[in-house]
Amino acid sequence: MGHFLSKAKRDYIIFERNSGPGTFFNKFPRHRKLISINKIHTGMHNREFNMRHDWNSLLSDKPDLLFKKVSSDFFPSADAYPLYLSMYEKELGLKVRYGVDIGRVRVVPAATGNAYVLTDQHASDYTCSVLLVATGLWVPQKVEFMGSDLVEDYESISTDPDDYKGQAVLILGKGNSAFETAQSISTRASRVHLLSSSPVRLAWQTHYVGDLRAVNNDLLDTYQLKSLDGLAELKLNKIAITQLQGRGNNSESKLYLAVNKYIQKQKNGSRVTGDELPGYYVDNFAMRKPYDRVIGCLGFRFNFSIFDSPACPPKSDNAKGRLPGLTAWYEGKSTPGLFVLGTASHSRDYRLSAGGFIHGFRYTARVVHRVLEQRYHDNKWKSSTLLTTQLQSWILKRIGESSGMYQMFELLVDVILLRGSHCEYVEEFPVQALPQFSAISGHEVSPNGMIVLLFQYGKNKNADFLGKDRARTEWTEAWLSNFLHPVLYYFDTLPTEADMKMRPSRWPLPRPKAIHHMIEDFLAEWDSPKSHIQPLRRFLEHCMETDLRTFYADSCFHFSLTHRKPPLFCQQGYLEQQGVARDNQLWRQIHDTGMEHTERDASRV
Repeated sequence: MGHFLSKAKRDYIIFERNSGPGTFFNKFPRHRKLISINKIHTGMHNREFNMRHDWNSLLSDKPDLLFKKVSSDFFPSADAYPLYLSMYEKELGLKVRYGVDIGRVRVVPAATGNAYVLTDQHASDYTCSVLLVATGLWVPQKVEFMGSDLVEDYESISTDPDDYKGQAVLILGKGNSAFETAQSISTRASRVHLLSSSPVRLAWQTHYVGDLRAVNNDLLDTYQLKSLDGLAELKLNKIAITQLQGRGNNSESKLYLAVNKYIQKQKNGSRVTGDELPGYYVDNFAMRKPYDRVIGCLGFRFNFSIFDSPACPPKSDNAKGRLPGLTAWYEGKSTPGLFVLGTASHSRDYRLSAGGFIHGFRYTARVVHRVLEQRYHDNKWKSSTLLTTQLQSWILKRIGESSGMYQMFELLVDVILLRGSHCEYVEEFPVQALPQFSAISGHEVSPNGMIVLLFQYGKNKNADFLGKDRARTEWTEAWLSNFLHPVLYYFDTLPTEADMKMRPSRWPLPRPKAIHHMIEDFLAEWDSPKSHIQPLRRFLEHCMETDLRTFYADSCFHFSLTHRKPPLFCQQGYLEQQGVARDNQLWRQIHDTGMEHTERDASRV
């Protein structure tokens, strides 16, 4: 965001409480390996395409200001990220003030509405009309239960595997931090069990990068191949971590998993008797044996504590309230002028897309900047004006290389405003803000309607993603595609808020006037003439009720003589004398190769 504001020559300052950027990565993840892909060798030289597979770089105008300058590892070390952020800040000359710890944010009346006042650790105040909050998620998530004081925290545990030698360890949680910890200690521990309220969710099945990644899932092998490790499900607010009364010193130091319903009376401490343990009632209770340590790996939440009540965005309805509740354009629902960026903005696409991760929120930060430019400076959302005959080629170009739509699938969309002989192409608009499109973007929707282009996965949640029928290859079955693929929605009028609320389950948009799925492609290259391009052209022709084919000059000449209205290509090209210009590179090539007729040759024809 600092880059976008600097480029637009806006008045801003970035406050950072620590002495450098990205200090979260100095400690987390605890076992020091990132799970964000750093794929440097794609075989392509298209910078926009390569950003699809670079999950760490931030956006800038400098082609070489990329994460690969600090690391070539596919899964980089966490130590590399603060180095990259420091390089990014210095090369772009961003306005950052370090050592400023904002401990209070409040709202005060101002001449143009409200202003935000920020107070730091030295009681100094700073006032702004627009506040951008990018503080991430760093407050550890806790669950209170009997014996929760006996649980070690992820943020403070030892990362030396030898410290767990021969020990039985129970880990609370089944996210990447839990499995990362289990993977580190499983070679030394006698057994490792993971407990949470829900079964493990695998990223390659859910298509959500926040779920368990393959790089962390070794314990699934040792569980399924019965090598002492295991997974179990139980709601954490129903459990207790306890110690036995009346046993030897060694037994008293052991930790037992208990269930609230078996504990007979209110306890002041966490000690129980043997008949209060689940194993007393269910002799094959899965977790009946004691543990040497219990570790909590329950993730992090947004820090709401620095905001006074009127300045505090509400808690989101999803993610167990760990995130702030935001509008579709990332403004606090009850805090006008306060926008949330980065991981903390993930409530808009929680468990749907990549907005909680670097390769997603770098694009939603750009969305917020475009919102600010339109609202405060009357600068319309980035768009391109195209002849209608150019639309198909432009769509194929965007499908083939766009990184924002590709990574923020089902959330960021391209909006094509149809205006007859030409169209307005608006890039990377937040789909959930579509009912407010004109106010947010500054572009009006015409009576000709609009096409919304996005990427989405198939909606068959029961699909076997590794089975022999996992993919479709016939373009006539494109709507059954399971993998990521482009989809075009045609609306004759702008969808309303009511339309969005009534949309079918798991659909990103309401039912359109017409819809077109482009068949999934193994290479993720949607450029095959029969399977991709021709069906797309026929869909566009149907939406715009015109012929979008291209023709040679002699065909255009024939159409002009025999039709009242020649095809659009002939109208905008041949009849407007828009052939190959004399100073065109093609003409120069013809001349240089001696293929052009001389005047004498021409006189003989």
